[in-house]
Amino acid sequence: MSRKHQDIGYIGRNRYNSEDLFFFFVVFILPAIDILGGKAVRLAKGDYNAVTVYNDDPAAQAALFKEQGARWIHVVDLDGARSGVPENIDIIERIIKETGLKIEVGGGIRSLETIDRLAEAGVSRVVLGTTLVTDPEFAKAALAKYPDMLTAGIDAKNGEVAVAGWREGAGVPAEELIAEMGKLGFKHLVYTDISRDGMQTGIDADRYVEVARVFGNPVIASGGVASIEDVRNLASVADSVEGVIAGRAVYEGSLSVEEAAKLCG
Repeated sequence: MSRKHQDIGYIGRNRYNSEDLFFFFVVFILPAIDILGGKAVRLAKGDYNAVTVYNDDPAAQAALFKEQGARWIHVVDLDGARSGVPENIDIIERIIKETGLKIEVGGGIRSLETIDRLAEAGVSRVVLGTTLVTDPEFAKAALAKYPDMLTAGIDAKNGEVAVAGWREGAGVPAEELIAEMGKLGFKHLVYTDISRDGMQTGIDADRYVEVARVFGNPVIASGGVASIEDVRNLASVADSVEGVIAGRAVYEGSLSVEEAAKLCG
């Protein structure tokens, strides 16, 4: 097992078992907390007009995920993603202080000062999205300062990168940007299939195989998780996926965080 897999785990086939059984080692199941107006919400297909509020207190939601066995959570500052300025860092800091969970954060992160503050707060990974397209020099500077913390966040719909909280098409082919981020030196990438996000339509495992091939490293899958079967199905693409983000399925009960956490180990 590689050092990376020792650190974060993986879902995969046990190559040392003659019976070719499947074993599951993912440490990286990431329940999602999207923050909008100070509340934990989900958007359908990234539409700010299609909001469902699941908890008035994101920190309380994080604590619940911890009780259910989660060790990581994926947090998006939707206000920040829309405005370009982080608006919920205080809530993120409170989540870290109250739960001790490892947190991956994205949304409105467009300055080194913001990354510095998140790093000081104890965030484990910081996701850059819009700036990968609009300010590549900033992305390079941030990566140089935080090579292990930085994660490329690429959200795509119909093969095109979406930016500004999914409200705008960037006019950039997703695969082109994915390849550029791999060459730039990013070690981690979250790829979101917007057409599936929040719709519980199931994971397109083959798509993540292609994304990982272009990127050059395993990726984190996001968008469309519907049930524990989606987590199991990722076993067939173990070398391409290092983790999976789950949102609406968790909140609406079709995916149990506790069951997924036990499965992932």
